[in-house]
Amino acid sequence: MLERFVVQKFIYPALSQLHLSLDFSDQFAFMPPGSTTAALVAMLHTMRTMMADNDLVHVFSFDFSIPFDMVRHASLMSKLAQLALPDSVYNWAVDFFEKHAHNTKFAETISAVAIIHASVIQGSALGQASYIVTAADLHPIHEQNRIFKFVDDTYLIVPAVNTDTCQEEIQHLQTWVADNNLKLNRDKTKEIIFTASRKQAPPPRRDIERVSTVQPTDPWRYRE
Repeated sequence: MLERFVVQKFIYPALSQLHLSLDFSDQFAFMPPGSTTAALVAMLHTMRTMMADNDLVHVFSFDFSIPFDMVRHASLMSKLAQLALPDSVYNWAVDFFEKHAHNTKFAETISAVAIIHASVIQGSALGQASYIVTAADLHPIHEQNRIFKFVDDTYLIVPAVNTDTCQEEIQHLQTWVADNNLKLNRDKTKEIIFTASRKQAPPPRRDIERVSTVQPTDPWRYRE
């Protein structure tokens, strides 16, 4: 299939190169050698390293609603343009997403045609790569804080020394979500605190529920 060939031959190799604003090192989905196991190992290693010098670590689990349906084509093309892709490949990607439309027929009534300016096909090779590129410019503000991504499952890890930056990081993520036409699922966004001692955790936040365990909503949603 041409689509899979373009992704494997051109787009994925371009993701391994350094870019000014795009960073793929914190993305563990659909990119060799990324996997759920690699993501868990990296997160656990980071938390244990932080807890060597901190009494506790905040972990925020963010959930985006139907993210593949929300990716704005204009934003995606802008980020694809930053990759080291041949012009022919970039133009092919533009053609792949442009000039799509749909309408609805019910009984004898047909709706007006609506142009599609957002969404990628989740089950397609280009759809997976497209979401990875879309999320590649989401970074923590403060150097000691870390973000880990497995497709749209996004985790923000903040050591105790940076507790006062939590709100700033959350606001930064919310701004990024709005700028990229995504939607944060508040009900499924959680905070969990890991402690290295009996030190009392700070009071729970009012806007994000604090829990003792975090589980994926649908562990079979993404195939490695």
